[in-house]
Amino acid sequence: MDRAAALELLHEYTQSPSLRKHALAVEACMRAYARRFGEDEERWAVTGLLHDFDYERWPDPPDHPQKGNEILTQLGWPEDIRRAILSHADYMNVARVTPMEKSLFACDELAGFLTACALVKPNKSLNEVEVASVKKKLKDKAFARSVHREDIYAGAEQLGVSLDEHIQVCLDAMRAAAPALGLAGAAGV
Repeated sequence: MDRAAALELLHEYTQSPSLRKHALAVEACMRAYARRFGEDEERWAVTGLLHDFDYERWPDPPDHPQKGNEILTQLGWPEDIRRAILSHADYMNVARVTPMEKSLFACDELAGFLTACALVKPNKSLNEVEVASVKKKLKDKAFARSVHREDIYAGAEQLGVSLDEHIQVCLDAMRAAAPALGLAGAAGV
């Protein structure tokens, strides 16, 4: 169960370029938190890659992420990865206990929000995004209105980090992956 297998599964079930990029963004954030907590970076990364792999086919709760869990179970993916994926959806009523579970929940909505923040910048680059501007955009309910802001705040709290620190960790992680995310800007700005 490695990154190649996770990417293959993601590509099999997910055709949307934006959803694939979201998976890559969450993967980058999960890698950063795995390093921070001294955990298995690859295990956390594949959890981030796979967290929404079933969403395109089964977007409605509880099918997502339950259908994905069934597929992962059949394929022999480890329980801790499957449990983390289930726990990222509040309606599944799977308590987030481990650092990996808490990190996945915390990174999911924020990765999407940071992407939206980059896309409105002149060069569509994560390098143009700053923590202060992200916090300002969080207060604007009309901006990226499908993003659940309460999950971003709760995620940072569950991780035991300040909102500023959480934004910076994910922003730095996504900047490192910016070319794959399509958010490196014109000539890497």
